[in-house]
Amino acid sequence: MRHETIEKSLNLMIALIVVAISIGGLVEIIPLMFSADANEPAEGIEPYSPLRLAGRDIYVREGCYNCHSQMVRPFRSETERYGPYSVAGESVYDRPFQWGSKRTGPDLARVGGRYSDDWHVIHLINPRDVVPESNMPGYPWLLENSVDGALIQKKMTVLQTLGDPYTDAEIAAAADVVNGRTEMEALIAYLQGLGRARSGR
Repeated sequence: MRHETIEKSLNLMIALIVVAISIGGLVEIIPLMFSADANEPAEGIEPYSPLRLAGRDIYVREGCYNCHSQMVRPFRSETERYGPYSVAGESVYDRPFQWGSKRTGPDLARVGGRYSDDWHVIHLINPRDVVPESNMPGYPWLLENSVDGALIQKKMTVLQTLGDPYTDAEIAAAADVVNGRTEMEALIAYLQGLGRARSGR
């Protein structure tokens, strides 16, 4: 088939592009589906507690992933700044994963334990109180909103069916665990757990 024939036929070109992308995608994706490194949790990685699960959902809802990644790349400049590079087994319980690529703000893969809970509260209410040059917006309403225990139970039930090792007892107790907790507390619990298994904090 001559090059000119492909370039002059829009439908043929679209079909060939779809075929090429499909083959490339399959070559990249299928090996990962059978790789234990991508499907088994890394050492020390456990499913999110009810409060941390709520915090992770708030993190996604508020769009934090738009400016922060959670993947330390295997380069010296990255590991010296953020800590050990990320491995796939750290993200087996993340749906969707938070690797990202944009770093308007710093990578958060190893932020757990770096700052106190009080620091996070001040930072989330008004980031410029602790980082004067920050362009991050504040999230003061998180102090006023409560975590929905019934919703967390439903999410844990769905995650259990997807393979997360939650027990029925853990799911039944989830509403009581988060009862009376604010979204601010949940988000901070999520952030404080990030990367602790590999960073040693």
